[in-house]
Amino acid sequence: MTGPAGAEAFLGDWQLAREIDDHLTGDSGSLAGLARITAMPDGFLYREDGKLSLPGRPPFTATRSYLWQAHDAGRIDVFFDDGRPFHSFALTRGAQAAHFCDPDTYLVEYDFSRWPRWKTTWDVTGPRKGYRMISRYTPAA
Repeated sequence: MTGPAGAEAFLGDWQLAREIDDHLTGDSGSLAGLARITAMPDGFLYREDGKLSLPGRPPFTATRSYLWQAHDAGRIDVFFDDGRPFHSFALTRGAQAAHFCDPDTYLVEYDFSRWPRWKTTWDVTGPRKGYRMISRYTPAA
């Protein structure tokens, strides 16, 4: 299979491994945890929980939630957990999206080429930001 057949294919638990490379400082960090995607009346809830490790700090618990709304056209709109729009992506190989949070730019690529393993690559730039974040998702056993 070349990718998810629809948004429902994401439902369930995913092992999450994230690498963060800060181009400005040369530092690297990582997150290991679980992403859970559950159905809601108006879409899906994406929630991740994990241990974030950053240089010079003890590991700490990190959580993040987003709301997903699927469309028949094979697109998913992603919203912050407070309902503000974040970005939209297609369920296609190499789907790309952008989010502008002045003065910063967030560019993402979704890679479904090894489905059901998938990954996202974020490149973030701005006056005080310059990092790449790669998140790898594997079905949880």
